[in-house]
Amino acid sequence: MSVKGTFILPHPPLIIPEIGKGQEAGIRDTIESCHYCALRIAALRPQTIVVVSPHTTLYQDYFHISPGKQAKGDFSGFRAGKVVIEASYDTSFVETLEKHSAQQGISAGTMGERQPLLDHGTMIPLYFINQHYRDYKLVRIGLSGFDSTEHYRLGMCITETADMLNRDIVLIASGDLSHKLLAEGPYGYAEEGPAFDRQVTQAMEQGDFLKFLTFDEDFLEKAAECGLKSFQIMAGTLDKKDVDSRLLSYEGPFGVGYGAAAFIPTGDNEERAFLTRYLAAESDRRKKLRASESIQVALARNTLEQYIRTGQVPSLPADLPGELLEQKAATFVSIKKNGRLRGCIGTLMPVSDCIGEEILNNAISAGTTDPRFDPVQIDELDELEYSVDVLSLPEPIADASCLDVKKYGVIVSKGSKRGVLLPDLAGVDTVDEQIRIACQKAGIREKESVKLERFEVIRYQ
Repeated sequence: MSVKGTFILPHPPLIIPEIGKGQEAGIRDTIESCHYCALRIAALRPQTIVVVSPHTTLYQDYFHISPGKQAKGDFSGFRAGKVVIEASYDTSFVETLEKHSAQQGISAGTMGERQPLLDHGTMIPLYFINQHYRDYKLVRIGLSGFDSTEHYRLGMCITETADMLNRDIVLIASGDLSHKLLAEGPYGYAEEGPAFDRQVTQAMEQGDFLKFLTFDEDFLEKAAECGLKSFQIMAGTLDKKDVDSRLLSYEGPFGVGYGAAAFIPTGDNEERAFLTRYLAAESDRRKKLRASESIQVALARNTLEQYIRTGQVPSLPADLPGELLEQKAATFVSIKKNGRLRGCIGTLMPVSDCIGEEILNNAISAGTTDPRFDPVQIDELDELEYSVDVLSLPEPIADASCLDVKKYGVIVSKGSKRGVLLPDLAGVDTVDEQIRIACQKAGIREKESVKLERFEVIRYQ
């Protein structure tokens, strides 16, 4: 069995005595858990330790694997420069993982390293491991902007690489939990913070890796979590494996959650193919959504699907309701994939002969010309979800007191710069946030005075 064990470990710098200077006593359970994991790793005697860290090089569309033969780092950024961690990289593992990932269609490799020094997300677990075991080589991997399924698939590739090389490995999923546990903490409080920590530690305790894949993206953003994608990669390394799951400790006295857990594989189990189960459940859910979607959403979806598959702009269906063929209005078409925005394009004033044509044109634009995203590909079509907003005519307003973040969208303008934000968006809870984001989209500095307009929408999902 190539994966001998996996471990979730937090990385608070103050856990290092030279940094904590006594504060580390406040997370004594976490310290004991780190030593416990280090001793388990020493007993497993892995040839290679893979550390997945949120704090090494990160790209939106690429998993970065650290190149070279060796690396070191210190804690000078935390005023403890004399604490140094050094490691030799497993170059053959890195090379094989890079090639195998490419064969599996996963964008991962050693290009584009920004910081060769070891990051604290890597060094803190190694600080404890090195006190008990040093006969290993390191592989360091960063996270990406990809969704949960791609992180899980990378974990599967790591296991397959270890199998190909007949290499005994241990994986460390480095990551803290929510940063929003206490109002007096460094990042403040959000109710989603403790809720996330309860749910994710329960999943750790039960070995419920499916839960790692199913968190809502807006919920995660509000919880300000750190390590979930590391955990998703870890879960992928144990796909179709029974595990002895142990939640070792959980603490959050300083406003950030620290969870430690150990997962030792005990045998094969096809029922724990969590990626397959997740994708099947998502497919069923989307089928149910499509069975009940509005005429407006069906028009947007069918339009983009036909355009991507044929390269031809389809004609409007003749059986559309009269209002879509006879009335004019501005529209926005929004597309999501796995809970994340995949494209959004719209108009503030009608530019087509009817609402139906407005939706048709904006659906194609949202899927192919949104500058924030690559054009939608044919193999993505079944995974996409759509919403359509039909806008009222904008009206000028005197100031922000005339806005309601749930009811009104906002248009901000300064000279030739113009930004827009739709109403009732997840994660946008105040008028100030709404205006700030609209200004940011327009390239308007936050403190500049702007002209404000508002509009209402009818949203079809």
